[in-house]
Amino acid sequence: MSIHPLPPAREPTGVGRLPVAWWFMLTGGVAAAAIVAGGATILAMTAQVRALNPRPEVAAQLQTLHSALVALLLVVAACGAGLAFIVRFAVLKPVGVLTEQVRKVAAGDFDHRLGVDRPAELAELSSHVDALRARIVSAWRAAADQAEELRRSNGELEQFAYVASHDLQEPLRKVASFTQMLEQRYGPQLDERARQYIHYAVDGAKRMQLLINDLLDFSRVGRATGERGPADAGGALDAALENLSAAIEDAGAVVTRDPLPVVLADPRRLTQLFQNLVENAVKFRSERPPRVHVGVRRVDDLWEFSCSDNGIGVEPKYAERVFLIFQRLHPRDVYPGTGIGLALCRKIVEFHGGRIWLDGSAGGQGATFRWTLPAAEEGREPS
Repeated sequence: MSIHPLPPAREPTGVGRLPVAWWFMLTGGVAAAAIVAGGATILAMTAQVRALNPRPEVAAQLQTLHSALVALLLVVAACGAGLAFIVRFAVLKPVGVLTEQVRKVAAGDFDHRLGVDRPAELAELSSHVDALRARIVSAWRAAADQAEELRRSNGELEQFAYVASHDLQEPLRKVASFTQMLEQRYGPQLDERARQYIHYAVDGAKRMQLLINDLLDFSRVGRATGERGPADAGGALDAALENLSAAIEDAGAVVTRDPLPVVLADPRRLTQLFQNLVENAVKFRSERPPRVHVGVRRVDDLWEFSCSDNGIGVEPKYAERVFLIFQRLHPRDVYPGTGIGLALCRKIVEFHGGRIWLDGSAGGQGATFRWTLPAAEEGREPS
């Protein structure tokens, strides 16, 4: 299995740039030079002593000492050669083999096995690293299988969305239209209970159409339906207010705002986000005329938006529940809707890499929702 290669290794610094083999060679060279220098010094001193014509017993002891020193030098040289052999074949060569194996894995060949036989410590380390590699490969393959299954499932959901948008809505339109025609033609012959039943049928068909459309919008978020790029939040809010102009005028609402910045977002989804939040602020109003304010402030590399109103508000214990799909806090006959609006807002914000929450610390009446979106350009201020 070959996947994307790993990033290049960090470059060593200082004396760490020298390979281990060079350190051993340098140390061995210094030791060999010291042995040769010591041997030469001993031979020179022995020659000087012999030139003084010492007594026979001293000369004999000197010869014995000379032989012992020569033997010691030979033993030291043999030990040095043996140590060099051990280091070369028991340490440096296995390290080189393991390094080459790691390079192949880092290059993307994650099926390449890691392992050396010696020394024991390096063999144990390589076995642990190889077990980690095998575990990562297994997890990656499982994730790849799940991703493939998810792509297949998403394809089926897209087909279902197509069916829902075309094949399911047509029967609903027929149910609504023919039920209304039934009331128009046979209205005088129907009693109040029958007309009430017809009203329930038409209302149910229309609510089902609305629910299907909202579900389609919810399912489309995150798919390749729009390009994320620099988007003017002020223009998106203007478009949202234009779509809500009739509802705002009927409620006598006043919408104010701060100068809004340019953010990194899909302009159509950004308009949808503003539209849902302002629509909720107007819908869930109190007895006073609605007052809605859209604010913004810079937080590091993000813009933090807020939408505040003077409506009925949301209790803090429902701060998470309001963002769940189909979760309603009020009866449908009091506040109409499908219960998808805030869930759609959360999905839009999270799709753009931000988060949205109910600000329970905001004072006064009403509700304040806050959300973050990435800034389009560093240092770009609201306009």
